Amino acid sequence: MSEKNVRSLTIDREDMLALTRRMTVKRTSITRIAGAYMDPDRFVDGTFNTRFLNLSISDKERNLEIAKSIPFAETNKVLKRYMIPEQSRGKNSMYQLLAGIRSSGFENDALLDIFYNVVAERYHSDRQYGVFLFHDRYDIPAKAADHVRLGEPEQMFEYLIYAICPVSGDYVAGEPECGFLFPAYSQGGALVHCVDVYQADRSHGEWTGMLLG
Repeated sequence: MSEKNVRSLTIDREDMLALTRRMTVKRTSITRIAGAYMDPDRFVDGTFNTRFLNLSISDKERNLEIAKSIPFAETNKVLKRYMIPEQSRGKNSMYQLLAGIRSSGFENDALLDIFYNVVAERYHSDRQYGVFLFHDRYDIPAKAADHVRLGEPEQMFEYLIYAICPVSGDYVAGEPECGFLFPAYSQGGALVHCVDVYQADRSHGEWTGMLLG
């Protein structure tokens, strides 16, 4: 499915800022980070999966910058929202795979391996790159009628951030080339059938088709 054949929805910038404001070492609620390194021949060159709290402070800062790049991107231009068609949510779909990875909290390595293999097969690059996945559980603060925040969380937003970054040397990641936030976030809750797709430029449009078709 090409991008021109799908309809994008509007993203509220304030919703994205609500997520990114928490992406600091002291405030983050990211539970795990997982990923893989791919060589130019589309082979997996190594994988990782660890609790975010186990990272050093410098590694936390570095990875938070990668994660933050997706929701912090220019909304409705670089970051666009799409409804995943009903016919693309069935058995063996990318939607079902991502939903399983999300609900497992990265505890199911078999699902992650399937995802890396799909990326290796579909993503086109002539250089080494890294696949980065972040799992977060955001306790959304409740608000009173006058919109003043209360102490207890009202609900939880569980989501994934995904990014592909070129890597060099000892797997040093550059700026993300593409990625997504799944499910989309709006007004304090999940849009379970929507995904926010990030593209730094138009050279990697295959992700839109992969997610929606």
